[in-house]
Amino acid sequence: MWFESTRPSFFNIRPSHKFMNKNIAVIILAAGKSTRMKSGTPKVLHPICGRPMLGYVLDLVYSLKPGVAIAVLGHQHEEVRKQIPDWIKVALQKRLLGTADAVRTALPHLKNFQGSVLVLYADNPLLKKETIEQLLKQHMANNLDATLLCAHLEKPSGYGRVLRDKYANVSAVLEEKDADEVVKEIKEINTGIMCFKKKSLAHALKYVRRNNRKKEYYLTDTIGILYKKGLWVDALKLEDCQEALGINSRLELARAHAIMQKRLNEEYMRKGVTILDSDSTFISYGTRIGEDCVIYPFTVIERDVKIGRRCKIGPFAHLRPGTVLLDDVGVGNFIEIVRSKIFPRSKAKHFGYIGDAQIGRFVNIGAGTVTANYDGKSKNKTLIKDHAFIGSDTVIVAPVTIGKGAKTGAGSVLVKHRNVSDGSVVVGIPARELKRRR
Repeated sequence: MWFESTRPSFFNIRPSHKFMNKNIAVIILAAGKSTRMKSGTPKVLHPICGRPMLGYVLDLVYSLKPGVAIAVLGHQHEEVRKQIPDWIKVALQKRLLGTADAVRTALPHLKNFQGSVLVLYADNPLLKKETIEQLLKQHMANNLDATLLCAHLEKPSGYGRVLRDKYANVSAVLEEKDADEVVKEIKEINTGIMCFKKKSLAHALKYVRRNNRKKEYYLTDTIGILYKKGLWVDALKLEDCQEALGINSRLELARAHAIMQKRLNEEYMRKGVTILDSDSTFISYGTRIGEDCVIYPFTVIERDVKIGRRCKIGPFAHLRPGTVLLDDVGVGNFIEIVRSKIFPRSKAKHFGYIGDAQIGRFVNIGAGTVTANYDGKSKNKTLIKDHAFIGSDTVIVAPVTIGKGAKTGAGSVLVKHRNVSDGSVVVGIPARELKRRR
């Protein structure tokens, strides 16, 4: 039985009409430039646990099954658009004039929509479905015009503050750059996640004015506008403040990676995988691991890796994309495997490199074994059949096939196209047959 860290990304699978909530629309803001990342890569495409941060937000949107979903793109929109599934509409913000302008750009896609509009950010990958469902439930059950997702932070630096009137009603959101020292002492912050009645949102956007300092239109200004018009505004308190982490710098990217990795590792452990030291085990999103596997410390498992049941991995193992380990396989210490498949009961327990190989059942890979798979032009294949025994420090120059039950002597070099026949023993440089079993 495979266990996958989380369901795969629903890239181009449209939510079923039967289960769609046609009273909910989602706008995903993904236009920002974020100069603090100091990168040529669009911010929302920076990876967290092996996949772009945008992917987690898209999965969240899919799980909500909205009637309409719109992604607002801007900076390097050609690259970001490649990651947007077909069932999500795309709006292009030609000039980056702020969040209110971005939402305004999406409104033409909601011309005939009259329900609730949820605004999410593509750089908020840690939000949980349960949190957003609670936000939507509170918003719709109380017939609110706008609902904020807020949080209480002891050190709220960098976040907009939630202002309340003398009756404790939400009255405005003030960005920190525009706040005085008194407002900066407020611990209640706006996460940026908001839900609106579509009609109220469209009305408030008409009155948003350009901020004097940043020369942008703030979506948060709609809260004060709605309040002054006597409309209903409220907030839901976020219990786990980590969910609100927005990513604008490499430091915040590292924090998000650590939080997401902890979630993934805990999910594996709940499903029957032993991880001896979660803090030193790095497993990418979407990796499949079977029950009763043991993952030793300082192991790195990248995306697109499949591991069967009762496998032992590490310590200091590196499994790269395309690696498949079937049941009862043992790999590590200090071994790297890529684009290779190892069948049950085989083992490669000590340092070495296995690339572009298929290894059969009950095979022993000795310490220091290297598959020399790259000849400068092509990645070549190695096939090692069942019950083969590969001696320590064997170099296998691909392409080559090692037959069933064959053995290589320690330090042998198998040259390309010189296959090893079933049951034979080869030794030396270049390797030559020593004897053949009868």
